[in-house]
Amino acid sequence: MTVNPRTETGLSGIEAARLLKQFGPNELPSPERRNIFRIMLGVAGQPMFALLLGGALVYIALGEGVDAIVLALFATLSVTIGIVQESRSEKVLESLRSLASPRALVLRDGAEQRIAGRELVPGDIVILSEGDRVPADVLLLSGEGLRVDESLLTGEAVPVRKKTNVAHPGVAIPGGEDLPFLFAGTLIVQGQGLARVTATGLLSEMGKIGQALRSINLEEPRLKKQLGWLVRDFTVVGLAVTGLVTLLLGLTRGSWLEAALGGIALGMSVLPEEIPLVLAVFMAMGAWRISRAGVLTRRATAIETLGSATVLCADKTGTLTENRMCLMLMAAEGVLWRPGTHPDGRMEDVLRAALMASAVHPTDPMDRAIHEAARETGIVSRGSLIEAHGVRHDRPAVIQIWREESGVTVYAKGAPEAIAELSALPPAVRATLSGEADRFAAEGLRLLAVAVAPIQGGSAGIPPAGGGWKFLGLIGFTDPVRAAVPPAISECHSAGIRVIMITGDYPATARAVAGEVGLGTDQILTGAEIDTMSDDMLRAAARTTSIFARIRPQQKLRLVEALKANGDVVAMTGDGVNDAPAIKAADIGIAMGERGTDVAREASALVLLNDNFTSIVAAIRLGRRIHDNLRKAITYIVAVHVPIAGLALLPLLIGLPPMLLPIHIALLEMVIDPACSVVFEAETEEHDVMRRPPRRPGEPVLPRGVALWAVLEGLVALAAVGLALGLGMWERLDEPALRALVFTTLVLANIGLILVNRGFGTALSDALARPNPSFWLLAGMAASVLAATLFWAPARSLFAFGALNGWTLATSLGAGIALMISLQALKARFRKARTG
Repeated sequence: MTVNPRTETGLSGIEAARLLKQFGPNELPSPERRNIFRIMLGVAGQPMFALLLGGALVYIALGEGVDAIVLALFATLSVTIGIVQESRSEKVLESLRSLASPRALVLRDGAEQRIAGRELVPGDIVILSEGDRVPADVLLLSGEGLRVDESLLTGEAVPVRKKTNVAHPGVAIPGGEDLPFLFAGTLIVQGQGLARVTATGLLSEMGKIGQALRSINLEEPRLKKQLGWLVRDFTVVGLAVTGLVTLLLGLTRGSWLEAALGGIALGMSVLPEEIPLVLAVFMAMGAWRISRAGVLTRRATAIETLGSATVLCADKTGTLTENRMCLMLMAAEGVLWRPGTHPDGRMEDVLRAALMASAVHPTDPMDRAIHEAARETGIVSRGSLIEAHGVRHDRPAVIQIWREESGVTVYAKGAPEAIAELSALPPAVRATLSGEADRFAAEGLRLLAVAVAPIQGGSAGIPPAGGGWKFLGLIGFTDPVRAAVPPAISECHSAGIRVIMITGDYPATARAVAGEVGLGTDQILTGAEIDTMSDDMLRAAARTTSIFARIRPQQKLRLVEALKANGDVVAMTGDGVNDAPAIKAADIGIAMGERGTDVAREASALVLLNDNFTSIVAAIRLGRRIHDNLRKAITYIVAVHVPIAGLALLPLLIGLPPMLLPIHIALLEMVIDPACSVVFEAETEEHDVMRRPPRRPGEPVLPRGVALWAVLEGLVALAAVGLALGLGMWERLDEPALRALVFTTLVLANIGLILVNRGFGTALSDALARPNPSFWLLAGMAASVLAATLFWAPARSLFAFGALNGWTLATSLGAGIALMISLQALKARFRKARTG
């Protein structure tokens, strides 16, 4: 260590433990989580659970202990399903903590120790080296050539120089040049140093922003509000009907316990208790599926919202591009070299000079690209490095002095204008060089120039401008576009999603990359232009502009607000701390997992684990699939409750004893719950999922046309069950046999409704051909349980069924087949409404 760490001994272990207890760990607090007890309370508080337990108590009062036990088991199973699924949703958030605070090299008890970043305390002495991420806010004590990338806090891509023993205002503000303050989360790109920790955790600059974000109230997702309204209204109606029917039956038939059973059965038939379960299962399974595409879910309901996105704002670097530099051009004396050919002697001189002016152990992306190109060409550095001088504000160039066999040589690389000045090029040559640089920049290249100066006499030192420097040429770099991005953007356009590219790069670079990925390049808006615009002007410009260049993180928030004011559903990516407000303000905030900050991740709804644009598009596809399948499930739930409620009410209106008791409805729920949650969730995507526009913002999950179709489905199913009931009465079946007939028909109608709603197509063969093992497993299990209740005497007695002959079974089967044929015939008229 060349910064003399031995002048400091650091804290003792005892002091560090005391300070850790006083200030707490150096990390942001974890978001609040629901434990298993809170999940159990939430699930057990649902009305359906109360009705099931109420039915069990009534059975106990009637002396039907076996029925009470079975109903209680159904209640327990229902709660267990809910707990398992909601617990899976809670575990999604836990996986975020894998991106924890960095480790730190500190001095404690006079010795170097590497500890977890969360164990740092104020007063610790930290050793910082090139490539390290600063683990806390610190004050620089000593260092040489230290440059820090503070873009995560400031949005400025250019590293700032840090110095010790300089006059400063005493207030630590990110972005200051030649100041001794370094901040948590920033990156050491050059040099090394020794620093004292001044603030950790929430007291750091990153922590303050994270703390402020916690005060922002998130808007409740549209889907949750819509489904909450549906559940609330049906619950009120169901409980009111339960009370009314119980009262009427008690007054007219004299038995209040049997009246209570009838009322509970009717209430259970009306309550859409499956909807909260469906939402939990779809979001949990959706989070699992989407994680396989490289996206981690923080707020599960954002998955459905992502499928409704109309605008996708993506960072250029690392999202559309590979976030690495490649050497794409060398120019010397009017001759160009591009990849694909071996460089000639002049180009080898340019590349070797660039290599000798780069760090021996590179961390800078351009240095890495130079090392890689030199290695492929067979060029190696020879000699020993004497001195290395980093970029200065008055000299934007790196200069390194080497002792070689031929003597001492100085190599320089940096901004073309700086190297031109160092080489004392004539004005005419500089003008030509400037024209070349502009032309190459328009291709999206980042340019450096290189020069060499042999030193006579072997004495080390940097020659002055014009003092023997020879200008060798230009080298150009590019951050390659990810190969899968252009087709992914084309897919977005087909799906009616506008892609906006946001970058801190110059407009010429942004235009080149936009043209390569397939974005329109006619109009570009810069951050400086945005600053001059009113909100109304920005809203108008945001409607037609797809490229935003030289954008600061603070301007992202204005852009998000402008797009939302235009009625768009906005997905926004970001990685820096200052990106967090824009991420949180967006309808779907997407944080970068590889290069993002903890604050950005905490503000986001989704975390892009591989920082890849194609993963976002895959998430949109999955979001649309989830919305389609959710609509299918809700349609089925509404439809299936119509015949159940009708069969619970119809016998009471025509003077028959109840056909459905709570135990029958509980058994039906064991088919309905997995059907609407597991079967529909597992359905494959529709063939046009990415060839139709996004769902309109604010559109209900059940538009009027779809809701009418669901009710019509239910009425047709009720007609089929009513037909079976009428035929049974005509055959003068006794009560147990009649109950068995209508229940069998109801189960078959249920399977028919599942089959009809599996796809948006109008052909029954399409529904049968769709691959979904869950459906066939459920149908087989339902058939097996139904057969057991009809043909196994103990089960038949438990459910109060009578024996059925071949004719009555054929009646039920015929009613189920007629139902499916009738619905498929009607489906074409409602297809447009179903696809919304």
